[in-house]
Amino acid sequence: MPESIVTRSAGAVLEIRLSRPERLNALDVPTFRRLRETLQAAALDPAVRAVLLTGEGTAFSAGGDVAVMEEAQRRGELPTLFHELTGEQELSVREILQMPKPVLAALPGVAAGGGLSLALAADWRIASSTATLVPAFPALGAVPDGGLTYFLPHFLGIGLAQELLFTHARIPADRARELGLVHEVVAPSELTARAAARAQELADGPTFAYGWMKRLLVSAYSESLETQLQLERRGAVEAARHAELPEGIRAFREKRRPSFPPP
Repeated sequence: MPESIVTRSAGAVLEIRLSRPERLNALDVPTFRRLRETLQAAALDPAVRAVLLTGEGTAFSAGGDVAVMEEAQRRGELPTLFHELTGEQELSVREILQMPKPVLAALPGVAAGGGLSLALAADWRIASSTATLVPAFPALGAVPDGGLTYFLPHFLGIGLAQELLFTHARIPADRARELGLVHEVVAPSELTARAAARAQELADGPTFAYGWMKRLLVSAYSESLETQLQLERRGAVEAARHAELPEGIRAFREKRRPSFPPP
C-alpha cells in the first residue's frame, strides 16, 4: 500500500503531504494515525523549525473517506468507525495546535469537512485561487468534528458560523481571504513556491517566541483577561531567558536582520 502521508525536508522546514490523490486526499483512521505520529516527531525534532502541511494533487483534503463510511455502515459498524475516526482526528488537531513551531497549510484545492478543520488548526493558510472551503457536514447529515465548531465561531462570530454550517456553503478562495479564513491567495502555479518561501520565513523566525504566541492565541479563547495577562508575563520572562530575545535586541541596535538561534 502506498503511504498516505509523505514527508520531505527542506532545511528547517518539514513538508507533510496528504497523499491519497485518487481519493482527493480523503481522511481515514490510518491516515490520521500516521499524520499524528508525523506531527509528534516534528514537534520533538530540533532540526524542524516550521511545518508545511499540504495535499497531493488538486485537493488539500475532501474530508472523511465516504467509501470507508459506506463499508462500515454495511457491516453495522458506523458508530464504531466514527468514534475511532474522530478520536484520531482530535489528536492530530491537538498536535497542530500544541506544536511549539509554526504550522502552515497550503491549499491547492478543496478543503472540506475534516480537511477544513485541519486547515483551520494551522497558524498560516495560503490558498490557490481555485481552492474552495466546504464545511460539508450538513450534506452528509453529519455533526462537524475536528474543532470546526470551535474555529468558525471564533474566526467569524456565531452568525456567520451558523450561515456556513446550516447551509451547503462553498467558500471560494477570495471570499475566504475576505473572511480571514486564509491569509493569502495566489495563482495555482505560484502556490508551491509561495508556500515554501513563507514556510522558510517562519523557520527563520523566533521559534521559541512563536511557540508562546501559539499558546497565548489558543488560551485567549477560554481564559480571562487576568489569566491571559499572567500568561503573557510568564512568556515574556521565559523569552528573556532564551537566546532569541538578546539576538533580536542586538539586531535592532545594529540595524540588521536577526539571525535567530535554534529553539
